[in-house]
Amino acid sequence: MVKGKKVVLGVSGGIAAYKACALTSKLVQKGAVVKVIMTEHAREFVTPLTFQALSRQPVFTDTFDEKDPEKIAHIDLADWADLFILAPATANTIGKAANGIADDMLTTTLLATSANVFVAPAMNVHMYAHPAVQKNMQTLTEYGYQFIEPGEGLLACGYVGKGRLEEPESIIEVIEKQMDADESPSYLRGKQIVVTAGPTRESLDPVRFFTNRSSGKMGYAIAEIAANLGAHVTLISGPSPLDVPHGVKRIDVETAEDMYKEVLRHYEQADIVIKAAAVADYRPKITFDQKMKKQEESLVVEMERTQDILKALGEKKEQQYLVGFAAETTNALQYGKEKLDRKNLDAVIINDVSQEGAGFSGDTNEATFISKQGRVEQLPLSSKRQIARQLFSLIEEELKGVEQ
Repeated sequence: MVKGKKVVLGVSGGIAAYKACALTSKLVQKGAVVKVIMTEHAREFVTPLTFQALSRQPVFTDTFDEKDPEKIAHIDLADWADLFILAPATANTIGKAANGIADDMLTTTLLATSANVFVAPAMNVHMYAHPAVQKNMQTLTEYGYQFIEPGEGLLACGYVGKGRLEEPESIIEVIEKQMDADESPSYLRGKQIVVTAGPTRESLDPVRFFTNRSSGKMGYAIAEIAANLGAHVTLISGPSPLDVPHGVKRIDVETAEDMYKEVLRHYEQADIVIKAAAVADYRPKITFDQKMKKQEESLVVEMERTQDILKALGEKKEQQYLVGFAAETTNALQYGKEKLDRKNLDAVIINDVSQEGAGFSGDTNEATFISKQGRVEQLPLSSKRQIARQLFSLIEEELKGVEQ
């Protein structure tokens, strides 16, 4: 997809600038024409000569270095680009871009371009999580910039967490998939999609609650991919420390009852509802306003059923395409098929959480997709984002099949 494309690669000042060298090389190997712009601080890590040798193109560093009197360099470069990539994008560069600051060659060119812009952040984990940085990224998302989420791991500063520049191969993969989606408009573009994610908490007293092992990662991956496909996404999430995917509206809830009310509130306008949350089946029948004191004898807590959200949605279903998840440990396919019929679903995603790589909290999953139309598809072990992409491909085929 990048073959023959004219790419401007903006490199800002972070240790991850060395990865931009590999990114340049791989883009050129794929047939792209790459011109690099470096900030002053980027040159503290890598020299312009390195990028010139890898790209076989001039490298731009100074707004006022006008080599051709017939052209304004940053305007000419902005117009030339088919694609603009910021990698690494530091908190400083992201902040400038979000606020329209153009004080060097990179930011002036960025402000002048009408090309698609992809941003690959790289910074300390706490910097990435800072409200100002998150707000700036959200602003850029609203401007139409597309983000390539950083990876998690050991950072150069010594911290472990989210903030590591995504690998060059992954950056190119994300860009090519998005370009493919842009050139072949997604059927889901403009659809209203509601996703539930994470666990719920059912209080016993002010300091204790019942919950489960769900991390919310699968639901958040689904919401992220749906937004990337151009859908309007509402994510109704139980307690989770995960970052809100860009372009997604998140509504926080705590209990099963809270989630039930929010899902119903958004259900009528929804085109697709994907219930990936692990909602508590039971809650304490009696909750205490004061902390329960430890006793010598055993404690028995009487539990009562919570509202079956998925069943209620199935009963109220009109035009919505309703997808449920069935996390099982035994007879997974049997229980999943029963759930599909019993709750009037259009499709169910069945996964055996006892299998290695498919449980809660991990970054991978494997599952089986079964639809009301009789489709059965195995989704082999892969990242939760990849599972989400496959899920939407199947949903799109299902919906097109219904219309035909």
